[in-house]
Amino acid sequence: MARKKKNRNFKILAIIEAVIILVLAVPLVKLTVMFSSKNGSTVPAINTEPDVRTRAVIEKEETFYQTDGEKIIMDGGSLGEIYIPVLEDVPKSEVDSDSIVTRNGYSFYKDKDKITSIAGIDVSEFQGYIDWKQVKDAGIEFAFIRVGCRTYSDGEIIFDERFKENLYSADRAGIKTGVYFFSQALTVDEAIEEADAVIDAIEPFNITYPVVFDWEIIYEDYARTDEITIESLADCCVAFCERIKSAGYTPMIYQNKSTLLFKVDLPRVKEYDIWLAEYNDEPTYYYDFKIWQYASDGRVPGISTDVDMNISFKDYSKKSD
Repeated sequence: MARKKKNRNFKILAIIEAVIILVLAVPLVKLTVMFSSKNGSTVPAINTEPDVRTRAVIEKEETFYQTDGEKIIMDGGSLGEIYIPVLEDVPKSEVDSDSIVTRNGYSFYKDKDKITSIAGIDVSEFQGYIDWKQVKDAGIEFAFIRVGCRTYSDGEIIFDERFKENLYSADRAGIKTGVYFFSQALTVDEAIEEADAVIDAIEPFNITYPVVFDWEIIYEDYARTDEITIESLADCCVAFCERIKSAGYTPMIYQNKSTLLFKVDLPRVKEYDIWLAEYNDEPTYYYDFKIWQYASDGRVPGISTDVDMNISFKDYSKKSD
């Protein structure tokens, strides 16, 4: 009787073991099927649809946030002190603020007690008639002349009424000249249209300083460019500058400090020289710039109105090899 009971117990244990093995085997079989292919090789059982990258991680934007831990500290208005990360792959400014000297409303850059900067102005039809000989005698060595603009309301290209007169007379007085175009381009095609208009307009003149893309935000009125994206603005900068370069001129981008830091995709335009607008006793822009517009209310003999004042840290009239 005891032997029969013992045999019965063994049978019950065997049945329980079989059930356990069966329960464990089912998931293993499913996993084997999921990872097997038709020819017997194993492949991951995942969604085989192609990956779709979102705009936030596309390659040309990824480099924007590659930093080395440095920060740019700024005044954020109602936010108080704010910071933005430094871009490793954008050249830093080498301007030493301690080397900037201001005398009689003019700023200079000195190296070992020698002035190394070049004094300049920029003008448009709003300065009226200019006596360029007096301007030259006052120590101004270069001038940017506005060729024209695109209107921010309807996008029409308009030429400056005095650009020909100013280019001719400034050059005749011995002042080196560059030009700028006030852009409100929205697309690559519009930026190229602006560049072509400038190239055609300045062809008869002696241009030794850069041809400048001056794209600005309109703060006090509605503008067709109010909703432009960072990508589109960078596209316009590159399109204009490359068109200018292909015509044999030196391209440059004009912009103020805030727009450069918050609106311009600097890694995409780092190949082009920057003309910085920052009205201050000294520039505080972190990255490299070649010309500094330090005042908009300058007074220069030969000009009856206020005029923008500039210094250049580079002599563009001397062609590099």
